[in-house]
Amino acid sequence: MNTFQLVAEPRTDLGKKAAKQLRKENKIPVVLNGGAQVELPFKGTLKPGEKIIEIGRGRGIITTDLTVTNDAVRKLVYTPDIFAIELDVNGEKRHAVLKDIQFHPVKDTILHIDLLEVNDKKPVTIEVPVKLEGHAEGVKAGGKLTLSMKKIKVKAIYTQIPERVVINVDNLGLGKTLQIGDLHFEGLELMNAKNAVVCAVQLTRAARGAQAAAAAGK
Repeated sequence: MNTFQLVAEPRTDLGKKAAKQLRKENKIPVVLNGGAQVELPFKGTLKPGEKIIEIGRGRGIITTDLTVTNDAVRKLVYTPDIFAIELDVNGEKRHAVLKDIQFHPVKDTILHIDLLEVNDKKPVTIEVPVKLEGHAEGVKAGGKLTLSMKKIKVKAIYTQIPERVVINVDNLGLGKTLQIGDLHFEGLELMNAKNAVVCAVQLTRAARGAQAAAAAGK
């Protein structure tokens, strides 16, 4: 993945009223999830913006509330590409990936962003764009290649996750499909259902007519 540089500030004033004011200032509330797990009661010192979410059995997980500007995330959000995000929080470098975005239902402006903190030891699950390459046999026979899944959900160490998953369709015949279970990529665990169709070569009206004509001529 390519790296995206993002400067963020800790957010200590929480609640709906504070979030609304932030948006008026062209800023976006952000939550950085996936922090360290700690034992409760917590005896350490939290940094500005950090809080502990209880997860049960006497343990909690540290999350961090942040703010970023709309302009800073424009090229991160409005693109089909995925990025490893290098966060700068008061000079401290932290690494994350984009987890979720909430948009205004009418204005389509960004209301909230969820990030997931990552490291080189713990695998993460993320959706990766699909790119088809090659010339399918079925297309040569008059079929139409269709892409059913524009993104595939993969699990891996974030440094091993590619910008896109490339699938060769040269051997895909007329009326055939490629399913998740047919695919394998080194270092990636595919998380979608094995019978989920990624792409297919569909029979067109012309191809059906050619098949009928060939059958009649036998």
